[in-house]
Amino acid sequence: MNTLTDQHQNVAGCDEAGRGCLAGPVYAAAVILPSDFHHPDLTDSKKMTRRNREKLRLIIEESAIAWAVASVDAAGIDEVNILNASIKAMHLAISRLAVSPTLLLIDGPRFTSYPGIPHRCEVRGDARFLNIAAASVLAKTHRDEMMLRLHDEFPGYGWNANKGYPTAAHRAAIRELGITPYHRQSFRLTHDQLSLWDTLPR
Repeated sequence: MNTLTDQHQNVAGCDEAGRGCLAGPVYAAAVILPSDFHHPDLTDSKKMTRRNREKLRLIIEESAIAWAVASVDAAGIDEVNILNASIKAMHLAISRLAVSPTLLLIDGPRFTSYPGIPHRCEVRGDARFLNIAAASVLAKTHRDEMMLRLHDEFPGYGWNANKGYPTAAHRAAIRELGITPYHRQSFRLTHDQLSLWDTLPR
């Protein structure tokens, strides 16, 4: 993997976490790494253990030229859809960087241009570019941390384990307990969706 810093200065990698979840916000991170940054364990966060992600989070936050994390909550996702909410979270993260990037590397095939900064979309970029991999680690670990806090508020849904993803146990808890303010109502929350709306507050 590389950072493109031989050709460009201050390249920011951008990635998101939580697009496929039934509950909780979508998170995004933007990271500018030094040109000489390297760590043998840094790769796509989905391929890393939780312990390695947490270790790399500290290293990235200490070593990066600049980094930032942002999120869009469930209500915001329902309002604009998950793709637009993911892009909005990326834009927010970019806007919070202490150093202005000269190029954005976006994980995935779609992005809305950020004013004044050129970008490139890179499919599976988190497996090929260190700065995107670093962004994936920060987005994932910061989101997981939030889901643990939300689990303390609503412990019945197993968010400490499933982090809001659509596991069978999570869907069963929705059928039994109803939905919370953190559930994405525009998503298919249960396999028998029509009965779910009876749990919504009137």
